[in-house]
Amino acid sequence: MRTRLGAAVAEVDFQDSWQRATLSAALTSGSLPELERQAARLERFVLDRHPEGAWVESQVISHDDLTG
Repeated sequence: MRTRLGAAVAEVDFQDSWQRATLSAALTSGSLPELERQAARLERFVLDRHPEGAWVESQVISHDDLTG
């Protein structure tokens, strides 16, 4: 996902199980429409490869949200 889609990805849960994983991906962009396109591509990438066993949740957070 990093190479194809430019996403930073980390396994954040179920590290002790080879049958499950929870991944967190981060994307950045200078515009909201571009960020939404990138997120849609990432979601399609995951769901195309795991149509019966993937769940995707997305959240947009601005720099102002992070810094208060």
